[in-house]
Amino acid sequence: MPVTKTIPALAVADIADADVAAVIALWQACGLTRPWNDPAADIALARREPNSTILIGRDGDAIVATVMVGHDGHRGWVYYVAADPKLRAKGYGRAIMNAAEDWLRATGIPKLQLLVRRENAGVAAFYQSIGYEEAQTIVFAKWLDGREPPR
Repeated sequence: MPVTKTIPALAVADIADADVAAVIALWQACGLTRPWNDPAADIALARREPNSTILIGRDGDAIVATVMVGHDGHRGWVYYVAADPKLRAKGYGRAIMNAAEDWLRATGIPKLQLLVRRENAGVAAFYQSIGYEEAQTIVFAKWLDGREPPR
């Protein structure tokens, strides 16, 4: 008999000013922040543009999941996908990704892409488990502010 996994119904909404500190703390707890990225600036940028947002998932009053979602007019992208590490394997990651996919569908974007660091095999397995496939592309990057790339 197939096993059916119930995905929790999170209360999902756009981030509010009062949520910023808790969201950054969750990203730090999940190991998503890097010294060369200012998470507060990333949040501000996502909130400033009509083609992006930060979605937060609450279980009661607690923020248990987040995703930064946006699009370039052609493809959707997600960043800062987080589920509270103390509450993993409860379906919060899947639920917040469903919310990001729904947000993109509502804007008419047919494809979602995301980046995973090579050393993050566990996260790659999660994305594969919810239907994502590894793309056969190479990503090139260039810092436009003169910084040297991190090694």
